[in-house]
Amino acid sequence: MDRPDIPLNGLRVFEVALRQGSFTRAAIELRVTQAAVSHQIARLEDRLGVTLFLRTSGGLVPTDEGRALYPVVEHGFDTIARALDRITGHRHIEILKVGVVTTFAVGWLLPRLAAFQRSHPTIDLRISTNNNRVEVLREGLDMAIRYGTGTWTGLKAELLLDAPLSPLCAPSVAHRLATPDDLCGEILLRSYRGDEWPRWFAGVDGTCPPLTGPIFDSSIAIANIAMDGGGVALLPVAMFARLIDEGRLVQPFSAHVAAGSYYLTWPADRPVTPEMMDFADWLRAEMCD
Repeated sequence: MDRPDIPLNGLRVFEVALRQGSFTRAAIELRVTQAAVSHQIARLEDRLGVTLFLRTSGGLVPTDEGRALYPVVEHGFDTIARALDRITGHRHIEILKVGVVTTFAVGWLLPRLAAFQRSHPTIDLRISTNNNRVEVLREGLDMAIRYGTGTWTGLKAELLLDAPLSPLCAPSVAHRLATPDDLCGEILLRSYRGDEWPRWFAGVDGTCPPLTGPIFDSSIAIANIAMDGGGVALLPVAMFARLIDEGRLVQPFSAHVAAGSYYLTWPADRPVTPEMMDFADWLRAEMCD
């Protein structure tokens, strides 16, 4: 196949700039000046005859041409890197970056990571936690595990685990709770998803009392407050099974409300690598155990 003169330097800068979402951050990663990054992108755009980025106050936004080019360039550089490792005889280690909502990371994933690493020694799995607000491409991630409905713009999603919510509290609080109506005399800890408690009370034919006090964006923080007797939390029970088994949290009522599920997500326009497939297969197998 006859190939044109491929502008490898420009393509490399393009890949980093799109992934970082900023010429400044791209310059830091590449250890060059911001002006050098801007110059390489301008030369590449001139060479291709298209605009690859729109410069906005919120950062770089790839054009349709930029979005189409990115997965091809990324895959090409990854393929070259793997071939070079094989030629030089180095044991090839693939880095897989996965963003994980903290509740799932602490309650399910982290206790199982050692097993994954034993079964996949050539994958360097790098986990970063978040409060369910994550941008896969902008943060340089390959995949993300997040909580919600399974619909996110630009992402494919695979259901991992349903996570209905139910009240959890300390044993010292649980003894006061004979019926759901008794919750009206307790502090009801709430997340930024403000409809959860009203929906739970509706499910038990009750009336939700006025909700006051701070709003939290971390289920882990809410659980810690509940364990200390600071209120009743509405949490995904499956993620706090260990604390329930240890008696540190109690589920006073079996009623639950379906507020969302945990999904494995990845960019719809990015090729799925063997490492991504291995991680997804491992998650599926663990979910079936």
